[in-house]
Amino acid sequence: MQEAAALKLIGERTSRQRLERNLTQAELATNAGVSKRTIERLEAGESTQLSNFLRILRALDLLDGIEALLPELPPSPVDQLKLKGRQRQRASSDRRAESQPAPWTWKDEP
Repeated sequence: MQEAAALKLIGERTSRQRLERNLTQAELATNAGVSKRTIERLEAGESTQLSNFLRILRALDLLDGIEALLPELPPSPVDQLKLKGRQRQRASSDRRAESQPAPWTWKDEP
């Protein structure tokens, strides 16, 4: 899904949730602590700050849905053994790709 399509979908669903609760944009804005223009932009599929989006979700009693969006992933048993109880802090590069030699070229080729 493209970013613009995702923003449009979020806007449409936010609007439906607001209307289902019989709230005006101004009422939702007041409840969420954001401007009415922020609600208008979100519902139109435009970009908004993440903190404002979270405030709107909280005002609509939908903030618990974030857990379904980004669920906690338990470490795999192999990772648990490697890390010895610690949490992973960094991503690593693909070492197999680094160990392969570069393709041969003529010396005068760029």
